[in-house]
Amino acid sequence: MNGSDNLSRLFMELSRSILDAEEKTLITGEFSDITLNDIHVIDAIGDSEAVSSSTVAKRLGVTMGTLTKAVDALVRKCYVQRSRSDSDKRRVLLSLLEKGKVLYGRHEQFHERMMEAALSQLEPEETRQLTRSLSSLRNYFSNAQVSVN
Repeated sequence: MNGSDNLSRLFMELSRSILDAEEKTLITGEFSDITLNDIHVIDAIGDSEAVSSSTVAKRLGVTMGTLTKAVDALVRKCYVQRSRSDSDKRRVLLSLLEKGKVLYGRHEQFHERMMEAALSQLEPEETRQLTRSLSSLRNYFSNAQVSVN
């Protein structure tokens, strides 16, 4: 296995491990009726003022149809509320209901604690180097078109 294969495998395993930890930590008790995708929609909506559905779709990188289906389920489960803009009735706004706000807060807390625990394994210089490296990779992948041919 060469270096890029090993790095690719590490990224995939890390991503899978984080998602597994999120699922085990958050999808329990009163929140056992949701999925990880639901949590990420809730996170993209945020806990402040109402946000347009097109903004949420863009944040998630999904189509409006995909978002609509996810939001329908979250509305039925009383996590999210849909409303129309007062200034433009065609604009659909999304906001979190109380149950959604509680889950949003738990999700934020999960990520804070996860990062604290992970970074406690590193020296300060390693943390700075990792931050620079991940920032460079994020910038590359957010702009790159990777060909599989």
